Amino acid sequence: MILRLAPALIVTLLVGPILAGLAMAILPAFGYLPALGGDAFSLAPWRQLFAQPGLWRSVAISLASGLVTTAVSLVVVLLFQAAATGSRLDHWIRRLVSPLLSIPHAAAAFGLAFLIAPSGLMARLVSPGLTGWERPPDLLIVQDPWGLSLMAGLIIKEIPFLLLMSLAALPQLDPQRRVAIAHSLGYRPTIAWLKVVAPVLYPLIRLPVYAVIAYATSVVDVALILGPTLPPTLSVSILTWFNDPDLSRRFMASAGAVLQLGVTASALATWWCLERLVARLGRGWINRGGRQAGEQPLRLVGKGLILFAALTAFVGIGSLALNSVAGFWRFPDALPQGFTATHWLRAVPALSGPVTSTAIIAAASTLIAVVLTLAALENEQRTGHPPAQGRLLSALGLLYLPLIVPQIAFLFGLVVVMESLGTRPQHGLVIFGHLLFVLPYVFLSLSEAYRRFDPRWSRLALTLGASRNATFWRVRLPMLTAPLLTAMAVGLAVSIGQYLPTQLLGAGRVSTVTTEAVALAAGGNRRVIGVWALVQACLPLVGFTIAIGLPRLIWSQRRGMRGAP
Repeated sequence: MILRLAPALIVTLLVGPILAGLAMAILPAFGYLPALGGDAFSLAPWRQLFAQPGLWRSVAISLASGLVTTAVSLVVVLLFQAAATGSRLDHWIRRLVSPLLSIPHAAAAFGLAFLIAPSGLMARLVSPGLTGWERPPDLLIVQDPWGLSLMAGLIIKEIPFLLLMSLAALPQLDPQRRVAIAHSLGYRPTIAWLKVVAPVLYPLIRLPVYAVIAYATSVVDVALILGPTLPPTLSVSILTWFNDPDLSRRFMASAGAVLQLGVTASALATWWCLERLVARLGRGWINRGGRQAGEQPLRLVGKGLILFAALTAFVGIGSLALNSVAGFWRFPDALPQGFTATHWLRAVPALSGPVTSTAIIAAASTLIAVVLTLAALENEQRTGHPPAQGRLLSALGLLYLPLIVPQIAFLFGLVVVMESLGTRPQHGLVIFGHLLFVLPYVFLSLSEAYRRFDPRWSRLALTLGASRNATFWRVRLPMLTAPLLTAMAVGLAVSIGQYLPTQLLGAGRVSTVTTEAVALAAGGNRRVIGVWALVQACLPLVGFTIAIGLPRLIWSQRRGMRGAP
């Protein structure tokens, strides 16, 4: 009975809060919120919103961030796979996907800021020899008015996500055979991959691409660190209005949330039109032949860009570590004059509370997501009707719903719903908010391995007299230890990186490492920021280390049970 209810429960969890949140964001946007004296519908919130200085620039930057970030990330991923599939670089990058994906957005943003700032590591390494700078240049690089640093920070994080989604979809296409056939017709491998694999791969990763667009247009934590400030992005403005002591500004914040929904929808619509244009141009390019032209530049660009993105992410984390132990460090010295543990010793007492909250929230939300996912997938296996059960989630794209609808749009309304119900900000409410985003990632991470599990093992156990429950606990689950732990590690990483659900549903009373690290962005103390951001970056790695090491320890004598090498 419980197994049969699991798919419906997952759908309810993913759809219900989003619909309720959107409804309670739309009503105040038109002046109706009796709790704050809004007893009649009105356009006053919209008039107030449109009167805000710099609004349309905020909208333009948000729209551009979504489109540019997604386009660049997708091109880098496709060119890399076309240029390096089957090579040593491909094998190396595949091993780095999980660590790169586990780095929270805020930590990656801080790392990039420490690299590219006028007094950052890059400027120090080339000064004064190549630049002649004895002082940091007067340049606005981080938080530039065009949002370029914001887009760069998002691109570094979205490349691993799209790469992982592509790697998960590729086995369905048999790309080696497709490329081999094209190669036999005289096409160079890179050109062949782009012409025979990329067109059929893109439809399989369309929903993840849409999720990147939605996230990039409405991101808050990265925008607070790298985004422009005068004016900020639309999502940051909405959060500012929502947290304003003057509660009447919540009506304007609701209108802003609805506008943010429109901005994201516009970005998705624009991307859909670009898809049609690229498809038409691509068909002409494929039909013209061109078996070798441009192959070498494409190969170099495909390999170079992915290496640059990966190295930037890891060097940025190294910059966080360096700043966290740096003593006196004058510009343009490449390294500090000394190292000290003072910053860590001072931060440890303040770290204990947020780290504990982070661990509790991440563990609870991930555990609930894993239980629901296992129940839905096991029910799918037992009923034998995946289209009507577990695959319904994927078929309808419901798993991506919390990822495609802007967080700021429905979480704002969800806060209003919870306040109307008299629910006080607490860890349980934050866990519920994190579950909305952890559940899709856990399901997507585990479903493919679960569905590919050889059914003969279960049949063999059943013929030996084991019950279905015993088969699940003693055969299926042990043999799926590696993918299960990987899915849990992904869930932990997603939860640890959540900023907006914690900030809104926790009403600022539930502190996590992420909320504290982002709050420090306004202070500018690089030593303290380095400590907190490094802790935030390292926490997800604990989960992935366990996911990789535990199967090897448990199944030390059974190599085939350890998961991917």
